[in-house]
Amino acid sequence: MRAIWTGAIGFGLVNIPVKMYSAVQDSSLDLDMLDKKDHSNIRFQRVNEKTGKEVAWENIVRGYKYNGEYVILGDEDFKKASPEKSKIIEIAEFVDVAEIDAVYYETPYYLEPEKTGTKAYALLRDALEKSGKVGLGTYVMRTKEAIGMIRPMEDVLVLNKMRFAEEIRDHKDLKLPEDKSKPNELKMALALIEQLTGPFEIEKYKDTYTDQLMKVIEAKAKGKKITAPTMKVVHSKSQDLMDQLKASLSTNKRKAS
Repeated sequence: MRAIWTGAIGFGLVNIPVKMYSAVQDSSLDLDMLDKKDHSNIRFQRVNEKTGKEVAWENIVRGYKYNGEYVILGDEDFKKASPEKSKIIEIAEFVDVAEIDAVYYETPYYLEPEKTGTKAYALLRDALEKSGKVGLGTYVMRTKEAIGMIRPMEDVLVLNKMRFAEEIRDHKDLKLPEDKSKPNELKMALALIEQLTGPFEIEKYKDTYTDQLMKVIEAKAKGKKITAPTMKVVHSKSQDLMDQLKASLSTNKRKAS
């Protein structure tokens, strides 16, 4: 793996030098965009809107339009805005992970200690594990500030990039039901949840769509004719919610047996 960021975790007066690595990888197929006529690859170009000519990466700069004129920003300008946040993830507080809604989670990263920080890294990891807390702090990466949640996962510290509150859209404009659930229906729904409850085992969930799509690709490559299965929406025989819940419970009981 290649490190995408190097810096330190600030833990009180302790600095833990770390490298950051992406913790995820794409499981989908890498599909190319082609011209329908001759199947040539589509190439995207960075074009000057005035001249129509392609611009090389080394000649591209970033700017912000201020009072009608562009202010050009270089790498040093981004560092000057907050040099400490570009190099240090300062833990500002510790909270219970159960208090954080999943809507704020964005991207996970692995944190690896530098040789000089292994002891402090292990201490923070073990203390978080023992306390059941997670550390929260802000940092800057690729010119954007984010909240970082640091938590232990087995032997490694994981930093979850998180969204700020202002990045979450308000749901008040949605048309949501105002009706309260009937006690007997709620009791039946809870029974169904209990029946389907089990231990969390992420390995049970597989990206089966990618596998099926690969089978379609292989079949087409061999010249085989592929017929898509006909999908029909089957509506419940009864419109009564209680009847549907009862049917769901009896169906799952048969599956279990």
